[in-house]
Amino acid sequence: MSGFPAPTDKVTPRQPRGQERVITANRQTSWAFSDAYVAEDEALHWARDRAREAGLRSVAPGTGAALRLLAATVDAKAVAEIGTGCGVSGVHLLHGMRPDGVLTTVDQEPEHQQSARQAFRTAGFAANRARFIPGRALDVLPRLADSGYDLVFCDGDRLEYQDYLAESLRLLRPGGLVAFEGVFASGRTVDSGPQPTEVLRLRELVRTVRESQELVSSLLPVGDGLLCAVKR
Repeated sequence: MSGFPAPTDKVTPRQPRGQERVITANRQTSWAFSDAYVAEDEALHWARDRAREAGLRSVAPGTGAALRLLAATVDAKAVAEIGTGCGVSGVHLLHGMRPDGVLTTVDQEPEHQQSARQAFRTAGFAANRARFIPGRALDVLPRLADSGYDLVFCDGDRLEYQDYLAESLRLLRPGGLVAFEGVFASGRTVDSGPQPTEVLRLRELVRTVRESQELVSSLLPVGDGLLCAVKR
C-alpha cells in the first residue's frame, strides 16, 4: 500500500511554515488522556503529596512516564538527576532503569531528599539503588565521573540549565541521553511578549540543543515540556 491517503480520507491542510497549529478541544483531551496513560502507584501519590506540602513542583504523570521510557530505552544502569524534590521523578526513573541500576540524585535541600528516600522505599526499591548527594548542582556535578552515565535528568534551577547541559555532555557516554524538564515555562517560552530572564535562558537552551552537532534532539509535549537529546 502507498503512503498516500485514499480519495475518501480527510486530508489535513499543510500548515504554513512558522504558523502555529490551532489547539483544539480534541487535542487538549488527547493530551489529558496521554498524561493519565500510565497509572501511578501509592508511592508516587505519597511523594506528590509531600511535594505539594513543601511547595515544590513535581513532574506531571506524562513526564514521569516519558522518563521511565527513556531510562528503559537506553538500558540505564547509571542515571544522574539534578533536583531530587520529594522523589516523584526518581521513582519513575528507577522503574525504567535496569534492576541493578543506581540513581545519583542531587538537591540542595536534605529534608526533601529524606522524603525521596521514603518514597523509593515505599515503591519497593532497595536502599542501594539510590545515592543522595546534598548540595548545589554546579558544585556537585564536576565531581561525578566523565562518561559514567547513561542518562542525566535536569529539573533544577532553570537559570543554570545551560551549565547543566555542558556538564551533561561530559557526564554522558556516547549514546547517552539528557532531558530537561519545564522548557515550555507554562507557555511563556513561545510567547512573543517581554519575558523574565529564566524564560530567555530556556529559549537559549532550546536553540543550543537544536543546533548542536553533538546531539540528536526532540522536544516532547508532555507536562510542561521535556527537551531530550542523545549524545552522538
